[in-house]
Amino acid sequence: MASRNVYLTYNKDTSRLLYWVINTSNDIIQSGTDAEEHPSVTINTTSQSTGAQIVSMSTLIASNLKPIPSAILDLFQRVIKARSTMHAIFQQIVTEYSDPDIERSNTTHKHFIDALNAAFDALGGASRASSNISPADDDADDDLFFYNQFAALSLGGAKDDDDEDAFEDESHAAQAAPRKKKPGKGHNKKKGKRVKKAKQKLASESTAEPSLSDVPVESYRIIEDNDGLVSEYLLAVYAVVREWVELRAFTQDLWRECAYEGLNGAVAASLTNTAVSMVKQTCITVFADFPGHESMRLHRISACGHQSEKVQEINFDAKEHFWIHAYNDLVAFMTDFQRNRTGKPMKAMQAQLNNWSPTSDLRRATNEERIIWRRMYTINWLYDLVNVFSCIVVQRNTLKGERHVYEDVDWSKTGPWHHHRRLFGLNEFAGDITALAMQKSGTDVRRRIMPHHVFQLHCVVDSFTASRGWTLSPIHGHIVTLPPRKFRPRRDVDLFLDRKIKRDCQGVLQAIDVLKQLLQKDADIYQDPERHRLQADVLEDLKFDFVNWLGEFKIHHNANGLWEHSPLLCATGLVEGLIPVQCVTMALWDQIPEPTLAIHLHNMLSHLQDSFFPEGIPTERFSAALVARVGQGRMDRASLRQRQAMSRDMTNDIHQVLDVRFNRFYRFFKAKSALMMYRDANWMPEKIPDSAIKIPSMMYVFRLNNAERVVDPTTGENRLAETELVKRAKARGQTDATLLEEASIFIPRVNATKEDREAFMHHVLDSKNYRCRLLEMLRVDIFGDVCGNSPLSSLNFVWITCHIMFLFLEIEDQFREAHHPLWVKAYEQPSPQLRRQKRLALVVAAMTDEDDQAMKLFAKAFEKVRLGALACIFWEDLREGETGLKPEADDDEIPMDGCSVM
Repeated sequence: MASRNVYLTYNKDTSRLLYWVINTSNDIIQSGTDAEEHPSVTINTTSQSTGAQIVSMSTLIASNLKPIPSAILDLFQRVIKARSTMHAIFQQIVTEYSDPDIERSNTTHKHFIDALNAAFDALGGASRASSNISPADDDADDDLFFYNQFAALSLGGAKDDDDEDAFEDESHAAQAAPRKKKPGKGHNKKKGKRVKKAKQKLASESTAEPSLSDVPVESYRIIEDNDGLVSEYLLAVYAVVREWVELRAFTQDLWRECAYEGLNGAVAASLTNTAVSMVKQTCITVFADFPGHESMRLHRISACGHQSEKVQEINFDAKEHFWIHAYNDLVAFMTDFQRNRTGKPMKAMQAQLNNWSPTSDLRRATNEERIIWRRMYTINWLYDLVNVFSCIVVQRNTLKGERHVYEDVDWSKTGPWHHHRRLFGLNEFAGDITALAMQKSGTDVRRRIMPHHVFQLHCVVDSFTASRGWTLSPIHGHIVTLPPRKFRPRRDVDLFLDRKIKRDCQGVLQAIDVLKQLLQKDADIYQDPERHRLQADVLEDLKFDFVNWLGEFKIHHNANGLWEHSPLLCATGLVEGLIPVQCVTMALWDQIPEPTLAIHLHNMLSHLQDSFFPEGIPTERFSAALVARVGQGRMDRASLRQRQAMSRDMTNDIHQVLDVRFNRFYRFFKAKSALMMYRDANWMPEKIPDSAIKIPSMMYVFRLNNAERVVDPTTGENRLAETELVKRAKARGQTDATLLEEASIFIPRVNATKEDREAFMHHVLDSKNYRCRLLEMLRVDIFGDVCGNSPLSSLNFVWITCHIMFLFLEIEDQFREAHHPLWVKAYEQPSPQLRRQKRLALVVAAMTDEDDQAMKLFAKAFEKVRLGALACIFWEDLREGETGLKPEADDDEIPMDGCSVM
């Protein structure tokens, strides 16, 4: 998925612009044309250039190439616009808050903008309508595409203005950048006519200038002084912060919707996880140009290039938007925690924390009082987080012979302590924060605080303040309203667990208890204590973790404020709890025949249709299909021993042991919920393989939109390239024409008019952050999966399994009471090979004989048990009639009973 970060787009545009200018200038010089008239312009062998050199090269090019390709003028305008925007923003800052460092950087900005404008004017850009600046189109500006177009944009292949979409009209067929040909003709400046290329070579091969043919386009850079480097850094920071602000506004709206409008917390948590991942990946990419300067502190690179000095912090009202409060609160917590590392605040800090109340009426507080209230909440919550996450190690240090040095412990979720469950939800974040807090007193850890840490902390804090009626608007500032009356942070996780069994047959804890009893009864019938031992042990381990580490903290003193005051932690914990429930059940279903038998008997079109019937639902010869299905699913003893060994290996967490991707273990039930799919991709949508994407879904549409368009050599018509996803769609009956139509949803086709594309991109880029638009699309899939029209993640698969087991107990009762011949054959006189699979023998025999009386007994059992998957959901209800899209809100609207405080 293409990134639309301002800095990354600027960098891309600048490198491509310089690539064209340098190589076109080199071509002209090597041709011998007008070389004597521009003695200051020489062959560039470094792929780097100063602003003054760009002007000189552009002047040379303008003398020899007419017209200049419109795509190049577009690049010039976009680069100038990006720099000018940055200059204007920081000019406003220094006007209000004097900062000599930013003033010097802004002077460099101005010099560079002037140079670009001079080069642009030299190429004839001044005569072009300056208002029509098209936004960067990542589809059209693909790296490979740019290489393939160089010949068309350089001296020898310039297009007329009538063919200005040079980037878009050429074939994608070439797989590597073509070797640049020396231009055959060039304009004579004086005569206005083309002249022949000089016949003689400029130099022999032994003295030829070094070639730039192997230099990648992204290596083309503009040389700037130290203030220029700071300017680049400030541009990078601005671009990242702009994205942060918009993503924070998006996630804050989610948590307000969760509190006031009943949005399921798992939806909000999944999208927040994805937003955190986006921030993390953007920072990794953007700050790759500034190694050592990725942390939250803004630094200036010294003249020697090896040291950095802290730039004066800008103290203006945008502290709220730029996360400065959250950053300072995090640093204050770490400084206080390090003082004694006992998990107890120092006296001065404790005195402040004692005055904090979670139910304070924020409407009656001043803005400063609210910020202090939030600071105390943040520090309180962080103390609880680190105390819970570190409790196992701290407890071990009280035992004789154990001495763990806190600053040397690997606190990460992949470290040696990760097999001890301490938390559901924010494990990676908790590990990072604990590692910083556990350093020796006085250790400066600020350089190790990454932007995604602060963003994730802000999401935690925002989820709670939104539930208390306090949100932030870019237009209205702080908005404070009456808190929701019925919302509780633990609302959804309590429904999932149902610790007190308020809703019979729906909570996962009760379901685990019942299923274990049913498995034990089955083992007793066959007089085989080991029959379901592995599955029962996994279920018990899962239940133990849920009881002690999800929604409550049972092991030590009361620290439930960690959960009670954090909607985000409760919801992320819920997401992490929903996934293993399905994994455990899928593993069990691959080991017992009852689920498959029940589905074949009922011929039920379930949400797991592709798992039950990968070749389609059989319409005849059910017994043959059933035997084949169950026979293939039986695990050989070697595989069973391998999985048992894996489950005993405590270095593997439950996700690794139960991951449905293990084909050698799980033969059929591999259907993934949307939550599974995103979790497996570490909440990075671009990492989800085509094979995992559900058809249809919004992710499916998004991938089709980004698929390459090619020309079918047989029909001459446009179609999508044969990606794995396209092949899967065609296997389901989709045609090339249908796929192209689906690929046009939300994002216009590549062959749409330029005006259409610009209008759409303007909407995406300017009306709302591109990543927020992507999150809105992903929300549809996640909403449908959690509580909407395809609710895999809402199904209590453990209860469904219980119902299936109850069904077969009823079937056995029906056949036993009727003393049906098939009962006698399967249960009283079983064949040796089916002695341990009597239920399978009964169903296969009934289907094979097509016995009417047997079918009536099966139907009677189904009628009595009333097996219905949708009755086994965790929530009180589903929202099947909703798309999952959030209606567009009025930015000027203030919530009822709310007040705005700038």
